[in-house]
Amino acid sequence: MSKITRDTMITDILEFAPETAPLFREIGMHCLGCAMASEETVAEACMAHGVDADDFVNKANKLIEDFKS
Repeated sequence: MSKITRDTMITDILEFAPETAPLFREIGMHCLGCAMASEETVAEACMAHGVDADDFVNKANKLIEDFKS
């Protein structure tokens, strides 16, 4: 995975880029290991937490890019 999208599953992101966990917690997703995380896309999680999915994806990809370089 090189970049995440709105359709990327949360568990896939955390497996690929565990450094994104604090970003998820900032939007109120505190149970990243729960069953919903394995069944939920970024867009679905953002909708449930009242966060703009495109903004979140951009922040997450920037964080991953900065961390990996």
